[in-house]
Amino acid sequence: MPDSPKSSRLNSIDTVRGLIMVVMALDHARDFLGFKGFVATDLSQTTAAFFLTRWVTHFCAPGFMFLAGVSAFLSSRRKTKPELSRFLLTRGLWLVFAELTFINWAWQFSLSTPRFMVIWALGWSMVFLAAMIWLPRWLVGAISIAIIASHNLLDGFHVTPQGPSEWAFAVLHQRGAPVGYPLIPWLAVMALGYAMGSIFELQTPRRRRALIVSGLACILGFVLLRATNWYGDSSPWVAQTNALFTAFSFVNLSKYPPSLLYLLMTLGPLLVALAAAEGVTLPVLLTFGRVPFFFYALHLVLLHLMALVVAASQGFEMSRFFTSFMSFPAAYGLGLGSVYLCWAGAVVCLYWPCRWFEGVKARRRDWWLTYL
Repeated sequence: MPDSPKSSRLNSIDTVRGLIMVVMALDHARDFLGFKGFVATDLSQTTAAFFLTRWVTHFCAPGFMFLAGVSAFLSSRRKTKPELSRFLLTRGLWLVFAELTFINWAWQFSLSTPRFMVIWALGWSMVFLAAMIWLPRWLVGAISIAIIASHNLLDGFHVTPQGPSEWAFAVLHQRGAPVGYPLIPWLAVMALGYAMGSIFELQTPRRRRALIVSGLACILGFVLLRATNWYGDSSPWVAQTNALFTAFSFVNLSKYPPSLLYLLMTLGPLLVALAAAEGVTLPVLLTFGRVPFFFYALHLVLLHLMALVVAASQGFEMSRFFTSFMSFPAAYGLGLGSVYLCWAGAVVCLYWPCRWFEGVKARRRDWWLTYL
């Protein structure tokens, strides 16, 4: 497939999205299979290997949201605005439904504890974007940046969800069961991807240059703002017992909801990675990047089945692995090296069904395939 602004898809986007899916699978392999004795980002208990294994996966959700917005913009070249708006609305609602049914079941092998996670946030972000695309694109970008830059002003507010207004605030900004992914500013990240989509219409040299400049600007903004401890994240960095852990404190940022600094730290390298992926051909990553929802749904089932095997081998009561969301016993789990081996094995196993489904989508034009 030619990788040019006139293509229906850009290989660089699919390659980076595929890399995101593979790294995301590492995080979920750690969730399902890893030792639960401490939180990987707790600098008072963690090790460098555990921290970095968790930290590198922070790039996944922002990248996936942003690229969904870019893909929506690229779709506008072959859809009218009403068609694109209707598609975003219906696909967004479908993703919310999928999160509350099959995806929740895949996480738990039960529907006893509904959770609103990343697919739920992705779905509502598409619904939001379905309305936003009717505005001038410059205004979409301005609103997105304003939301991302200002939402940390709400960090000091906390509510106990009781009435409709309290629940609305919890859904939008305050993490807590059952809301794993508060919507602000995920809505804005996807809209920002849409607003910046015109970069991908440029010829390759100009596209690469624009991506690098934008990415480096985000990284520089993150470093300068984080150094001051003035604004942009609810957890200031502090000096630790050594330079390495001080650096970990510097990049240990809030994801739920994603802070301004978190998004600068993750979206900056994402933009640079998109520039670096120009002209690169990695068939495995292309395959995963072209069927992301299929990969996501399948990898949860596979990792959960692997967790059942590990639990049985370690002699745990199996009911704990069916009835609640990731509430595994503290003593359960594998060491980090074994988690990496299981992750690699899972990725290899997922390639073949994903390649098959990629072929199905390439050969057929059934409308429902665009929703998967």
